[in-house]
Amino acid sequence: MSFAAQILTLYPEMFPGPLGVSLAGRALADGRWSCAPIQMRDFATDKHRTVDDTPAGGGAGMVLRADILARAVDHALEQRPDLPVIAMTPRGAPITQARIRALADGPGATILCGRFEGFDERIFDARPIEQVSMGDIILSGGEMGALMLLDACVRLLPGVMGAASSGVEESFETGLLEYPHYTRPVEWEGRTIPQVLRSGDHAKIAAWRKQQAEVDTRSRRPDLWERHIGVRVQSPSGAQRDLKD
Repeated sequence: MSFAAQILTLYPEMFPGPLGVSLAGRALADGRWSCAPIQMRDFATDKHRTVDDTPAGGGAGMVLRADILARAVDHALEQRPDLPVIAMTPRGAPITQARIRALADGPGATILCGRFEGFDERIFDARPIEQVSMGDIILSGGEMGALMLLDACVRLLPGVMGAASSGVEESFETGLLEYPHYTRPVEWEGRTIPQVLRSGDHAKIAAWRKQQAEVDTRSRRPDLWERHIGVRVQSPSGAQRDLKD
């Protein structure tokens, strides 16, 4: 069975969007995955198809109503009860490559896209919904996050990428950033490809790449490095201490 994506959204015309081209687009055409956007306004009950209301307690913006969200989620679960329901929200747990790989190994996902000020919190108490964040940023809506999540999953599906190893030797797959890459010409603007990569010695190349991945992760993403070595080095003030070799 192919990977199935159901997207609950106020803007179904955004899908498949960029996922209709390149690797994901070819995989969609080949039937390796399916994309079914669902208009949440279809579950409103008034003539204006209203899906939001003012926030309780006051404040700016509007909030997606729990009753309408529940009807949309219930419909999606009726269509595909085997799919996990994932809500795109900055209040969710940061997505990881491990979670992406687990989703890609499964039957697919139903993705709930937020808008305005977000969701009525009661929907998460009433329905089995996993809250996911794509990073410490705020988007206009969950659709762009859903596209990112789906792209990350689809590229891992069997047969989508040309080389089986393409999805393994990458940033985050081993807990580290990926090592730097080079290609021809050998010299460009006075800069040359590192000699070890031109040596033909595969053991030395592998060792160099591992070392570079560790160095870059330690300097650019100390949070990843801390998790990689299994040590928490957070001071009471929140400042990171220098790691010892």
